[in-house]
Amino acid sequence: MVVTVSLNSGYVMPTLGFGTFSSVLIAEDELVQIFLNGIEIGYRHIDTASIYKSEKAVGKAVSKAVEQKIVSSREELFITSKLWCDDANGDLVLPALKKSLENLGLDYLDLFLIHWPVRLRKKEAGVPKFTFKEEDILPFDMRSTWEVMEECKRLGLVHSIGVSNFSSKKLLDLLDFATIPPSVNQVEMNPLWNQKILRGFCKEKGIQITAYSPLGANGDVRMGGTMDILDSPTLKEIAQAKQKTTPQICLRWLHDKGVTFVVKSYNKDRMKENHQIFDWELSVEEKDKIDNIPQKKNFLGNEFVCPNGPYKSVDELWDGEL
Repeated sequence: MVVTVSLNSGYVMPTLGFGTFSSVLIAEDELVQIFLNGIEIGYRHIDTASIYKSEKAVGKAVSKAVEQKIVSSREELFITSKLWCDDANGDLVLPALKKSLENLGLDYLDLFLIHWPVRLRKKEAGVPKFTFKEEDILPFDMRSTWEVMEECKRLGLVHSIGVSNFSSKKLLDLLDFATIPPSVNQVEMNPLWNQKILRGFCKEKGIQITAYSPLGANGDVRMGGTMDILDSPTLKEIAQAKQKTTPQICLRWLHDKGVTFVVKSYNKDRMKENHQIFDWELSVEEKDKIDNIPQKKNFLGNEFVCPNGPYKSVDELWDGEL
């Protein structure tokens, strides 16, 4: 059985997602097999993005999963991709989506997200998109970008649309003019950054939160990761008492908060462990202990902050929700 949540778009989304971001370069054939392993284990939501360079491998894994009858059809899978910052403007959204669909070999996405509330200048072909200068950070036209996101949905190219890394204030600004509200806001969330303010706002507005870095990015420097979560004495103590792993405690806690989550592991044993969190519960006392862990956001987005840019501090980027 696949555990799901209902989105405000009328579609359902699997609670557990398979993350495909990696700062380590992996051969495409190897990635295809890894993603196929995830589908075999039972993952039905695969999360990718144009910037991850994993869309083609995801598409091939989806095709193989159908061919090998691991799933009966593509419709059994929920595929998310994201609009990178250099396409975050009205005239660029539709071509970017069509390119993602081409990479994936799909007719539609289940979910399409604006990756950041940031716009970057277009790069020349062959220049790494993760590399940019301060002068490449441009004003972000949220209205024009969202209007075309809505058009993508009306065209049937996506079932649901949403955002990522948006604060409550930015969501409020978006809702002020949106005719189709965002279905999802994908943000960093884990026991060390529990997003209490944002969770309350999104619940009130009917927006589903999806957690990325649910285990703290496990030391991935690019994602601001540390080992603090897996080394947490509180989480270790609860894991030992319940005879579970610390990652399982984190994921179960997220599930109890009503959020969906995208977790990345390419190890088959850990993929299975991450999937085994739905047939047991945390006690009220255990959840209270986790809620009282001191808070610290890892990934601040410092690269999008500069003296002459739209965001002159990380506080402006997150609108004080730090």
